[in-house]
Amino acid sequence: MSAGFSVFIIIWVFFLLGSFAIGGFFMFRKFLKRLPKEDGKSLMDWEEYYIQKTIKMWNKKEKDLLEELVSPVPELFRDVAKQKIAGKIGEIALKRKAKKISQDILIEGYILATPKRDHKFLIKKLDEKQIDISPYSNLIER
Repeated sequence: MSAGFSVFIIIWVFFLLGSFAIGGFFMFRKFLKRLPKEDGKSLMDWEEYYIQKTIKMWNKKEKDLLEELVSPVPELFRDVAKQKIAGKIGEIALKRKAKKISQDILIEGYILATPKRDHKFLIKKLDEKQIDISPYSNLIER
């Protein structure tokens, strides 16, 4: 066996191990989200519950805004991100006993459902759309 082939095999082994580790990490995270909590439902069950309860409360305008806000998420993960955010929005709407999903509920749900690092994009997008962010300043970390 030549030295070049041995180096190739070693690099290939590290590549495969890295790929398995990354894939395993994401599978483990999904597994943890599916584990039932004290109430017998998992985080994903609650997300689905809130989405089903509020599905008729969404207007086209709010759906389009949500779609625009999740646009920077890579397409592979966009559906998962959208479900998580929509679940949080639905939870807020049900707690407030709202009749429909408003722009305020949508933005608050987006802020609460996303990591702090995504808030910069939200601020930029809301500035572009000329939406006042001052009501949400206590929720947004700059």
